[in-house]
Amino acid sequence: MKIVVMGGSGLIGTKLIARLERDGHSVVAASPRTGVDVLTGEGLGRALAGAEIVVDVANSPSFADAAVLDFFERASRNLLAAGAEAGIRHHVALSVVGTERLLASGYFRAKMAQETLIRAGSIPYTIVRATQFFEFLGGIAQSSAEGRTVRLTPARIQPMLSDDVAAALAEIALGPPLNGMVEIAGPEAFPLDALVRRVLAAAADEREVVTDPTAPYFGVVLEERSLLPGPEARLAPTGIGTWLSRAGRPS
Repeated sequence: MKIVVMGGSGLIGTKLIARLERDGHSVVAASPRTGVDVLTGEGLGRALAGAEIVVDVANSPSFADAAVLDFFERASRNLLAAGAEAGIRHHVALSVVGTERLLASGYFRAKMAQETLIRAGSIPYTIVRATQFFEFLGGIAQSSAEGRTVRLTPARIQPMLSDDVAAALAEIALGPPLNGMVEIAGPEAFPLDALVRRVLAAAADEREVVTDPTAPYFGVVLEERSLLPGPEARLAPTGIGTWLSRAGRPS
C-alpha cells in the first residue's frame, strides 16, 4: 500500500515513515526537501499518484498569527484538492488536544481552520488530536524563561512520547476512516510547573520554576483542564519516568 506522509522530514514524520516501512508499506516522505511544496502545490500530484492514504503531520515554519493561519489554510486546501483528484481513501491529520479551548492563540485558531477544511472536504478522514510531546517540554520551559527563572502555570498536562504518537498515527491511518476526531495522550497527567521542574532537575538544569496560574502558555492563559484529553482518549504506554531514564534526554 502506498502512503504519503506530509511533513515527512520532521520529528513525527520520520518516525512514522520508519514504522510504516518496517511493516512493508511503500511510503513517500513529502516535504520541501523532497520537492513537494504543499503551499504552492508543486510536486503534490506526483507524490500522491497511486496512493491510498495521506497522513499530514506538516507544521508551519512560522507561528506568527497571520503566517500560521495562511500556512494551514493554503496547505490544507491544496492537499485536499490534490488528494481528491488522486483518489485518496483516507486523509489523516495530526492536530492538538484542546484546540477548541485555546482559540485565543493564533496557532490554535489556525489548527481549527485546518480541521474545519478537512471536515468539509470530500475525502474520508480522521483527525488525530495529540497531547504535547515529551521532547517539547524543554522548549516549553525555554518559552517561559526569563533569565534563570521559568514561570509556569500549574494547569495539568498529559504529554506523550513522539514514538507513541507515530505508532498511534500508523495504526489509525491503516484503519478505516472515522470521519471524526480521536484523541491520543500519555498515560499520566501532571501540573505543568511540577513536570517541567522535574524535567529540568533530571537534566541538571538549575533554573528555578516559579508557579504562576496567570503565566501564559504560548500566549494563552490556561484553565485546569485546557490541555487534557477527554475520557475516551487512547492512552500511550510510555510514561515520563521511562523517558527521563533514557540517555540523550534534553538538557
